[in-house]
Amino acid sequence: MNYQTLAEQFWQEGYLVLENFFSDEIMDRFNTQIFDYFGENPEFFHNEEFLKKAKTEVIPWFPQREGVKEFDYFDTHSELVNLSKAILGENWSSLYSMVMFSKKGTTGQSWHQDCPPEDSRQFNLNRLIYTMDITEDIGGYTLVVPGSHKSGPVPASEETDTFYEGQVVIQPKKGTLVLLHGHAWHRVEPVIGKYRISTNFRAIPQGVPEDVTDICVYPTMRYQFTTNTVIEDRLLQKA
Repeated sequence: MNYQTLAEQFWQEGYLVLENFFSDEIMDRFNTQIFDYFGENPEFFHNEEFLKKAKTEVIPWFPQREGVKEFDYFDTHSELVNLSKAILGENWSSLYSMVMFSKKGTTGQSWHQDCPPEDSRQFNLNRLIYTMDITEDIGGYTLVVPGSHKSGPVPASEETDTFYEGQVVIQPKKGTLVLLHGHAWHRVEPVIGKYRISTNFRAIPQGVPEDVTDICVYPTMRYQFTTNTVIEDRLLQKA
């Protein structure tokens, strides 16, 4: 694996897709553990205001914060560690693992950026691991606009499923690794199958604060997770 070439591609496009990065055996083991935790019909985690304004219906679980040591496996995976270093530089840091569960009939995630894009040096790296195939029958494909990590905030709009010129549809299979810049415009399509699972092992370069993802940018708002509040109504500013 040529880590430097992959890092250059990432910095040009703002994302990478690497299929068969993890073995089926490992993915099956983690997928079973995740499904055992959620079941088929878990309760929503976020409050009603967030669900309505963000148009995002993903239920998170933070296993490492709860002491689930099995997920430490990915922090010591040599190829993932080396690739992360090639992208982020020396003395980069892992943040946490966040499992994202979407129920049947939910909206997925609207267009968003995981952290404010005004300072290009302040960003996170999403390292998305897929323990199951994301198929047409399931829905929930990931969309990303290549190069948008250099384009500033996602446009303010009431429409959270806008078509952007050049947008790419990612259809991950079991064992796929998707690397995504925190400033890149991305969304997840509605889920029509039984459920959709992905796991995000976020990381940051040296000098970036651990709470860099506390504020997320949506077309409708900027939202702060630690306070569960809308800190900017972007539609009011547009008006």
